[in-house]
Amino acid sequence: MSVVPAGALLAGVLTAEEAAPPRPAALGPRARLWPSLAAVYRAQLSRARVARIPLLFVATFQSVGIMILMRGVVDGGGEARAVVAGSSVLVVAFVALNLLAQYFGQLRASGGLDHYATLPVPPAAVVLGAAGAYASFTVPGTVVTAVVGCALFGLPLAHLWVLAAVIPLAGAALAGLGAALGLLAPRPELATLLGQLGMSAALLLGVLPPERMPEAVRLARDLLPSTYGVEAFARTFVPHPDWAHVLGDLAVCGVVGVISLAVATWAYRRAAVR
Repeated sequence: MSVVPAGALLAGVLTAEEAAPPRPAALGPRARLWPSLAAVYRAQLSRARVARIPLLFVATFQSVGIMILMRGVVDGGGEARAVVAGSSVLVVAFVALNLLAQYFGQLRASGGLDHYATLPVPPAAVVLGAAGAYASFTVPGTVVTAVVGCALFGLPLAHLWVLAAVIPLAGAALAGLGAALGLLAPRPELATLLGQLGMSAALLLGVLPPERMPEAVRLARDLLPSTYGVEAFARTFVPHPDWAHVLGDLAVCGVVGVISLAVATWAYRRAAVR
């Protein structure tokens, strides 16, 4: 029987281990959508809280000022309902469409998308989290504008709870559009311009009574995502609202919101890989 030194055995084991191919490291679990969405939402909400609150006051004062000016032209009826509903949704358009287009345009130009691309966060969570954070800032301004408008034009306050559906649905549609414009624009200046044009369209086509618009302008109004939120809110000011039409308008607004957010997610993936 031959005796093999322990050092030789240890050297053989080490040589065998070195010769063996390295095993791939186990990857961590893939990040889920909803926890990632909540994390992005909280981060965006804390970052935008200080910078966006003054702009929210500007959006609210702008909408209230438009209603005061229209008070000298519109007496009541369907035109008053259109002015109040359009001015209320205009607050959502100012923040969710205009400011979000500027934010994503600047994020793309400054290389901020590279930071999100390195995180284990799904692209949909980034878009939805930012859109939700910006849309959250519109809630107090929209409610204040609606209350002031009802007081100016003598409209009932009984169905203001409909704003709980109008704000998120119209906000999703406009935020998706704003994010897509900011991500697809080649320069941040162009993203700002597109956001301003979109808000101007929401102002002209949403606040002005549709009865006084030409037929071609009415067709353009039907293509604006916020129109259906305005129509749904305006229908609730009558004594006996047609809830079927209200739900129909909200459903269309929700479908447009899903489509616009899907386009924004695709635009984010396209911009992140470049």
